[in-house]
Amino acid sequence: MLVEHDQLKQFDTSIISTVQGWENDTLTKIAKFLTLIGSSVVLIPALLVLAAILFIYLKHRKELVLLLGGMLGSTLLNHVIKVIYKRARPDIHRLAEQAGYSYPSGHSMAAFTFYFLITYLLWRHIHLRRWRIALLLFSACMIICIGLARVYLGVHYPSDVLAGYWVSACWVALCLRLFRGSSRTLAQPRTQM
Repeated sequence: MLVEHDQLKQFDTSIISTVQGWENDTLTKIAKFLTLIGSSVVLIPALLVLAAILFIYLKHRKELVLLLGGMLGSTLLNHVIKVIYKRARPDIHRLAEQAGYSYPSGHSMAAFTFYFLITYLLWRHIHLRRWRIALLLFSACMIICIGLARVYLGVHYPSDVLAGYWVSACWVALCLRLFRGSSRTLAQPRTQM
């Protein structure tokens, strides 16, 4: 694996030096805020509020399973991969402290899974093109900015962030495939024997 043999060192180093070259007080505050938004401190309450809206108000039980299952699975997958690779965090200029292993980025995985699933669920209920574009741009911006913030703060290598996106994309694709498959199965009329 590339991660195990440090073959990504030049890639990581060049991006880190570029991103950390932007350092200033305003960007540091923004990066710390984005890290907070991508953390469990914010995502768990947001997830619970959305789950309550889906379950109580909209009565979308299947969508609730997709959202909760997707987020829970992403979190568990991140922990398993971290334990397998045990990649230490960067020992470079850090603007924040973070415990645990580095690969893949948990914030990046959580952000990708959360915003992608929210976009998918809302997309089906938004019919105006401009609102769909705004939703896509907002979600993409949040995913990218949270990942960049982790590199900027010096707590992740860029390859950790990209791996987080890739693993989450695979996981979300599987979740959506299962969701669509179960929706089609439930929609088919039962034949009498």
